Amino acid sequence: MIVLNKIYTKTGDAGETALGNGARVAKHSVRVSAYGTVDELNATVGMARLVADEVTDAALARIQNDLFDLGADLCRPDMEKDDEAGYPVLRMVPEQTARLETEIDEMISRLEPLRSFILPAGSPLSTQLHLCRTVARRAERYTVELATMESVNEAAVKYLNRLSDWFFCAARIANDEGRADVLWKPGANR
Repeated sequence: MIVLNKIYTKTGDAGETALGNGARVAKHSVRVSAYGTVDELNATVGMARLVADEVTDAALARIQNDLFDLGADLCRPDMEKDDEAGYPVLRMVPEQTARLETEIDEMISRLEPLRSFILPAGSPLSTQLHLCRTVARRAERYTVELATMESVNEAAVKYLNRLSDWFFCAARIANDEGRADVLWKPGANR
């Protein structure tokens, strides 16, 4: 269990932070950017929940919990040393991505195929979900960049990749199952 007795510690005042294994790194490191962007994504999901229907809200609540799991995974380097931690280290698992895929397949079955790119617009929920999608892509870019430098849980990368697809499909569902999508009109304002 996590106990937060004190919110500020002053240990980060010099521009460093502690990772999940206790190692100190610069706050601008790619690893911190990756899990920090996951935290930002979680906040955008919270905003989307404010305008979500009951079914979408429940799915977003599951995603928020997964995002905390993902942040815990990304903030702990040295996966090969997990057994030395003295406690079970929280890592993303393929089943979390599989759940997203099942939900994506169900959403796609309700949508007509796209014949044009769509703008991130429409209903308030759709617009919020498109914002979630773009932040998820940024988190994925940081995580993939980190994976070029250090070991990263493959399940974490796959989850982020699938999650942005989930947000895209959910945004279309929120636009009257795609019927109210706002289509891009190439060169319309030339």
